[in-house]
Amino acid sequence: MRHRMFDGIRPYFDSEIPAAMNRIAADPLFPVLAGYVFPGRDVEELREMVRGISSVKEFQAKVMYAATSMIVGKSISRLSASGLENVNPQRSYIFLSNHRDIMLDAAILQMILVDNGLETSEISFGANLMVNQLVVDIGKSNKMFTVERPGANMRDFYNSSMKLSAYMRDCVVTRGQSGWLAQRNGRTKDGTDRTDQGIIKMFGMSGGADKLAAIAELNILPVSLSYEWEPCDFLKTLELYDRRLGPYRKGPMEDLNSILQGINQPKGRVHFSLCPVVGMEDLKPFANLNASDFHRLVANLIDQRICTAFTLWPNNYVAHDLLSGSDRYSEMYSNQDKEAFLQHMAGLEQICGNRDMGELRKIFLGIYANPIDSRLAFE
Repeated sequence: MRHRMFDGIRPYFDSEIPAAMNRIAADPLFPVLAGYVFPGRDVEELREMVRGISSVKEFQAKVMYAATSMIVGKSISRLSASGLENVNPQRSYIFLSNHRDIMLDAAILQMILVDNGLETSEISFGANLMVNQLVVDIGKSNKMFTVERPGANMRDFYNSSMKLSAYMRDCVVTRGQSGWLAQRNGRTKDGTDRTDQGIIKMFGMSGGADKLAAIAELNILPVSLSYEWEPCDFLKTLELYDRRLGPYRKGPMEDLNSILQGINQPKGRVHFSLCPVVGMEDLKPFANLNASDFHRLVANLIDQRICTAFTLWPNNYVAHDLLSGSDRYSEMYSNQDKEAFLQHMAGLEQICGNRDMGELRKIFLGIYANPIDSRLAFE
C-alpha cells in the first residue's frame, strides 16, 4: 500500500475509476468533449462506453489514445520519434522534457510509447490547471499527478519539494513506474530550453547522502521535442512583450485558451528525441563538487542532450536569418519556406493592439531562432 502522504497528489487507483467514469459521463460538458474526440458517434452510446471503463489502462486505451490520435491527425502533418533504443521496457524512467505545449508534450509522448509497445508514464500536472472536478477526473484517470504550487513561505516550499521528490522516487524506484516532468516550471516561451537547477535539487532531496546515487537511480531520460510551428507562438510573443513592461498576471482563462489553441493550431512536423539516460558514469566527474555546482552541472548535462537533439526546421533557420539580417542559413530553407513563415508572422499585426510591432517581431523571431543558438552553445 502506497504511503498516505501521496493521497493529495497521486493519480487514481483502478478502484477509483468507476466512480470517476460515472462523474465524467454525467458532466454537462460530456456531449461537447465526446463530439470533439469521437465525431459522428452517438453521445449516449459513448456515455455507456465511458461508464463501462474499470481501469486506468482501459481509460487510456479507449479515451486518451483516441483523443491524442485525433489531435495529431488534425494538426500535425508528420510525427516522428528517435532514440527509442534508449528505453528499456524492463526499466522505469523520469522523462525530463523540454516543454512547449501545456497538454500535448506529455500526451504525444504517451502515444509514442504505446505505439512502440512500451508502458505509459505518469504525468505531472500543475495544481493551477486542476480547475474543476471534470478536469481532475480526466487527469487523475490518465495517470496524472499534481505538482503543487507553493507560496512564498519557505517552509511550505521545502515541504512541497520534499513531497514531490519522495513521490518521484516512489514512482520510479519503488513501484517501477515511469514519470514525465517538464525541465522547468511552465513552458519555454522564448525558445531557449534550460533545466531549472532547482528540479535537480528536488530530485535529490529524498535520496540520502550519496548525491550521485540519488540522481542515478531515478534514470533521468532527457526528452527533446521539436514543433515545426511553435504552439501558441502568437500568445507567447504577446506575453513576453507584456512581461517587459512590468509585473504580469495571467487572465482567468489564459491557461485554457493556451490549451485549446495548442490543440487546434497546425503544428506541421513534430519530432520527439529520447536521449540517453543520465547514468552513474555521467555523474562521476561531478562527485567532488559542492551541492550547488553539482546541481548546475547535472542540469547543464541535461540541457546539452536536449538542445543538441532538438530538430531544427526551416522555420528556425528563416527566423535566425531574419533576426540577424543575414543569409547565413539560406541553404537550409527554400523561398517557399521563407514566404510561408513571413505570411504566418504577418498575423501578428491583427492582434498587436497598441504594442510596438517591431519589438513584437523581434520577440517572435527569437522564439524560432533561439534553438539554433542553444545548439551552437553546446557543440
